[in-house]
Amino acid sequence: MENYVLNDGLVLPKVGFGTFQLNGAKGVNEMVSGIQRGYRLLDSAFNYENEGAVGQAVRLSGVARTDLLIASKLPGRHYAYQDAINTIKESLYRTGLDYFDLYLLHWPNPKRGQYVAAWQALIDAQKFGLIRSIGVCNFLPEHLDNLKAKTGVLPVINQIELHPYFNQKEQRAYDQENHILTEDWSPLGRASLVLKDKKLSEIAAKYSKNVGQLILRWEVQLGTLPIPKSSSPARQAGNLDIFDFQISDDDMLAIDQLSKPDGRIENQDPAEYEEF
Repeated sequence: MENYVLNDGLVLPKVGFGTFQLNGAKGVNEMVSGIQRGYRLLDSAFNYENEGAVGQAVRLSGVARTDLLIASKLPGRHYAYQDAINTIKESLYRTGLDYFDLYLLHWPNPKRGQYVAAWQALIDAQKFGLIRSIGVCNFLPEHLDNLKAKTGVLPVINQIELHPYFNQKEQRAYDQENHILTEDWSPLGRASLVLKDKKLSEIAAKYSKNVGQLILRWEVQLGTLPIPKSSSPARQAGNLDIFDFQISDDDMLAIDQLSKPDGRIENQDPAEYEEF
């Protein structure tokens, strides 16, 4: 595994493990399987309703807590300052952990105008020792500029939808310029379509890799951090097997050119879409 070093010094692996819809005992077993296959960063959220399962997976994994990186996210309905502080504590109670390595605002929800207050709560929760590093999800440059203007603090990570059909070139450039690591949710896009893409299949064959491995490697070479989710032990292992080849510049460009202006999976534009 290779690593990124965040602007605040936190070290993250270049591939993480998504836990959306991994719930209950089955979800615990699938997360334990992922940890045992080498994943060290687990991405969760209050709204996934699986923070308890994440904590149980940590305890059953056989890996020291200090060797794991656990992330969760604050939902928009709890963005009022004191509510945010209480919810962060509730997230920790659910997991049974003493701290989160990474905690994020889930969506900016700009029509509500509360994300700055929520961001201040994360800043303070970090000072309280509840969180090691703080970040956001789905924030556009205008939202990030506002955070900086109002609090003087930018996130160290911005988790956004990113896959071959929506490569987020402009957002990635902004993040990089401001020393924010871009993390990719739905890194394989709508897998039933993307994994069958003819061009991607042709390129993957050149490297003796499957399409999923090609995509994850492309994302790592873009300088981003994909967090694929898989319940299959074989696919969990395969998604980490991407550090033994290098995609050529021409092939990187060919993958970039698959991006579409309307490439979002569910048309969730952070300028308009809101989630609570």
